[in-house]
Amino acid sequence: MEQIAWFFGNGEADGDGSMKASLGGKGAGLAEMTRAGLPVPPGFTLTTESCFAFFDAGQRCPDAIDTAMRTALAKLEKVHGRYLGARKRPLLLSVRSGASISMPGMMDTVLNLGLNDVTAAALEAESGNTWYARDCYRRFLQMFGDVVLEVPAARFSARLEAMKAQAGVQSDTDLSAHDLRVLVADFKEIIREVTGSPFPQDALTQLRMARDAVFRSWFNVRAKAYRSIHHISEQLGTAVNVQAMVFGNNGWRSGSGVGFTRDPSTGDNKLYGEYLLNAQGEDVVAGTRTPQPLAQLETDMPKVHKQLAEIAATLESHYKDVQDFEFTIEDDKLFMLQTRAGKRTGQAAIRIACDLHEEGVIDAAGAVMLVQPEHIEQLLHQVFIPGQQRTVLAKGLPASPGAATGRLAFTSEDAVTRSGGDDPVILVRVETSPEDIAGMHVAAGILTARGGMTSHAAVVARQMGTCCIAGCDQAHVDVVAETLEVGGRKLQAGDWLSLDGTSGEVIAGRLQLRDPDLGGPYFDRFMGLVDQFRSLGVRTNADQPEDVRRAREFGAEGVGLCRTEHMFFDPDRLPVVQHMIMSVDNLAREAALAELLPFQRADFEAIFEAMDGLPCTIRLLDPPLHEFLPRRQDLLSEVASLERGMRHRDNVLTFLELNDASEETLAGVREAMERAEDNLAGRRALLRRAETLHEQNPMLGHRGCRLGISFPGITRMQTRAIVEAALNVRAKGIDPVPEIMIPLVGSVAELQHQRAVVEKEAEQVFAERGERIDLAIGTMIELPRACVVAGEIAEAADFFSFGTNDLTQTTFGFSRDDAGGFTADYKRLGVFDEDPFAHLDQKGVGALVEHAVKQGRTTKEALKIGICGEHGGDPKSIAFCMAAGLDYVSCSPFRVPVARIAAAQASIALQNQG
Repeated sequence: MEQIAWFFGNGEADGDGSMKASLGGKGAGLAEMTRAGLPVPPGFTLTTESCFAFFDAGQRCPDAIDTAMRTALAKLEKVHGRYLGARKRPLLLSVRSGASISMPGMMDTVLNLGLNDVTAAALEAESGNTWYARDCYRRFLQMFGDVVLEVPAARFSARLEAMKAQAGVQSDTDLSAHDLRVLVADFKEIIREVTGSPFPQDALTQLRMARDAVFRSWFNVRAKAYRSIHHISEQLGTAVNVQAMVFGNNGWRSGSGVGFTRDPSTGDNKLYGEYLLNAQGEDVVAGTRTPQPLAQLETDMPKVHKQLAEIAATLESHYKDVQDFEFTIEDDKLFMLQTRAGKRTGQAAIRIACDLHEEGVIDAAGAVMLVQPEHIEQLLHQVFIPGQQRTVLAKGLPASPGAATGRLAFTSEDAVTRSGGDDPVILVRVETSPEDIAGMHVAAGILTARGGMTSHAAVVARQMGTCCIAGCDQAHVDVVAETLEVGGRKLQAGDWLSLDGTSGEVIAGRLQLRDPDLGGPYFDRFMGLVDQFRSLGVRTNADQPEDVRRAREFGAEGVGLCRTEHMFFDPDRLPVVQHMIMSVDNLAREAALAELLPFQRADFEAIFEAMDGLPCTIRLLDPPLHEFLPRRQDLLSEVASLERGMRHRDNVLTFLELNDASEETLAGVREAMERAEDNLAGRRALLRRAETLHEQNPMLGHRGCRLGISFPGITRMQTRAIVEAALNVRAKGIDPVPEIMIPLVGSVAELQHQRAVVEKEAEQVFAERGERIDLAIGTMIELPRACVVAGEIAEAADFFSFGTNDLTQTTFGFSRDDAGGFTADYKRLGVFDEDPFAHLDQKGVGALVEHAVKQGRTTKEALKIGICGEHGGDPKSIAFCMAAGLDYVSCSPFRVPVARIAAAQASIALQNQG
């Protein structure tokens, strides 16, 4: 193995900030801060490669790793002048995880390592502070027992709460030294009782066990769930950072805190964060005590506050990004324990990028790269409709902005279960922990009774873009009873509650939400920077005028996919469509199509008006005809029910006549029976037609261009509607740019057939109207064969558009509607790294796309090529499309800004590679 342990301390470091892959984000940050001369306690980092060496050896550290660790430990002891396990001036250590991509709270940490009965007494003698020494020992036993020995954390916390109740105090800091001595003894007894062995007193043994536990935590349940949610590779591994402890719990001139160089919620340029006096770092993020804002530190410790502000400015200038840092103060002396790029909301990300660019810290390209597509997705979350009556029950800390309404769940497991229903979920906890990650992921909003703006709930919610209110001390949460008492009300699991994460208001009941309004000076300014670098076009998939208009407001440069079948499902049109399907001869079918023509023409006029001057790609009818009929099983049930009713009609009439019913009543009943008979006849006819159209595999059946070839009248009607609509709006001063797309083509002959139908009908309209308009005719490439023979198909096409939804399912050979039943297992077992319907499969489907692009442009050099599947809005897939040479991507309206950013970042990345 290459170098295993990388030392940092006394202003020197073996590694640097560029080594995140090997040292993890935390280790690289510690090395870089040390090199920059910042006050960092000395230590060393065991590499991420060591993590997999540990697992490859059967979860046992190879001798090379252990030897490297002991060598680095000896250097640390010499530099620091303290020795692990010593009877005087003992060295105490923190052992922390650190992946190359930040995963806050997901893996394990052990603090105060090296304490035992002897070293605890030495710490007490050296400090002269009995309470502090025993508090450190109590903390270590609790953390080591939980993380390393896997003793249920609840055993320790229950005993701690019982001790506070017995002592009549609310906070850990109010316990006496005697109380802590009792807790130390009790915690050791809990460890012996659960594990069957006494607590290990040897300090080096403790270090080895803690190191191995941190390595193991890479594959713990919450870490795996977090990586799955955020699409982080399992193959990165975690480093282990071993560092000399500094003590924020050494009295009221000591403390610990977490900070950001700017406000991570709003982007405001001010030092932001929280701290606790007489506390270790775990107290700040755990939410067990409500911390103070950093502004208060200027009053409590003005010199430390000034130094911290100067360091924060140095960090931001050095890293050219907002930093999230951890610090400890020991006896008025400041130490920096970590720095990393700060998690931020979408709103903050855009403002920070604009401000750093304006301040000259970063250039325009740097500003564009600073905002992730996920940040824009956060801005697309819904907000409350204005004007609704709000019954505010309480107010907490606005930890993550946005709005949410949902039914209450009090455990992560219940939240996950409820999320499978129709209603959103609000997760309510006293405070969250990393074990709640699955429930937090599915929740529409999060409410905690304890914790601050940098608590676990706040940090994770901001990263996910989930509305969150933390530290609502007016809320009494009983997780066991599953009740929330707030504002004089007692709410139970399943009750509705609304959260305003921007104001921190907890609101009774269910408020209505609406889509947000993007825009504002920062958003518009940032998107202006984005478009300076973007060469890939961005269109939208939309078939309703309001969606088209919204997409254009978001920057769409045309419609890449207008699905005409969606227009047919309108209640006024569906009976006409069904009449067309039921027609047994061409004459009746043409009559039904003529009835549909004005509907389609009006649809297309509205879309052309909304996209004035920009291209509109309209796909002709694609789905199989049976989709426009009631479900076959429903028809069978309905016919059977009607037949049962008809069998009883004579008995009903006889009964009424024997009971001297009036002629008026009898006439009404006979009329109703006649209607029922007609209805039965109609439903039987629908059933017969549904039986005729029924296919074993409709997605590979009579659909797409196959429909147009079998029923050319459909193609003619839609072509006429498109052309007439274009000419009509042009007469109003609108500039329409129609493009007709033939779906599901697998051979050039299919496209030639349908192109001839389209061109003939268009020419007829031109002749009738005495005017012409440019009309592009292309095809959707969504079958593997179409990719293979793309050179031939290009002869008859003005453009290609990849339908990667169907192309993915036909390449893999599984249905996108049914694949969910096994793709989760595939991802869990490592068969798939990612869902191929969410992120384009670049090796298989991508290879077909690249081949089709190459062959198509060999035939027609200027062939316009885009993508209109769901992958058109996925940032990873967009980068591939850029590299493959596509002209544009097309996505849903709300993903247009996301696609614009992803396209710009792909351009910058390619430029940097060049």
